Amino acid sequence: MTNDKLEKLLAQRKAIDERIKLEQNRENERKRKDDTRRKILAGAVVLDEAEHNAAYKTALYSLLERFLTREQDRALFGFKPLPESSVQAEVNPESKLEDGKNKTPSS
Repeated sequence: MTNDKLEKLLAQRKAIDERIKLEQNRENERKRKDDTRRKILAGAVVLDEAEHNAAYKTALYSLLERFLTREQDRALFGFKPLPESSVQAEVNPESKLEDGKNKTPSS
């Protein structure tokens, strides 16, 4: 194979690799958008049911209160912010000792 032919083939391979990467990125973006759309639709159904069914709303809000830890997320549902120690325990569960007490930086 001549050097020119090899360079041409390498350039073609590089162009194909770039097109493959572009298509993979498009597919990943489409999957993310589909996932977001599913979550929005499921959330809309759940919230609508909660508005029409008091028992469902009570159960949903109980789950949300346990699940949501970020202050701005909790505020969307009218929940008070968690105490700082509870949020830290959720973020870093390894920060607790076996007896349930928080570790200090020196321990």
